[in-house]
Amino acid sequence: MGGLIYWILVGLIAGWLAGQVMKGGGYGVVVDIVLGILGGIVGGFVFGLLGLHAGGTIGQIIVAFVGAVILVWIARKLKKA
Repeated sequence: MGGLIYWILVGLIAGWLAGQVMKGGGYGVVVDIVLGILGGIVGGFVFGLLGLHAGGTIGQIIVAFVGAVILVWIARKLKKA
């Protein structure tokens, strides 16, 4: 249970940061959490392809943030198409 709460908190922080950078404001708590958690998956995949590894909570937030920014960017491209 503690692991789930940890990932929710990491997701919330990463999603909120991505919302600030990509839109100028967050998307709301639930969407921020989902973006951050999915961003962690995407970011982990991308970082893995590049041979990069992040350790610790700050590193995991950075990876999730990068992944969330990628997701927001892709969603905007699909919306315009």
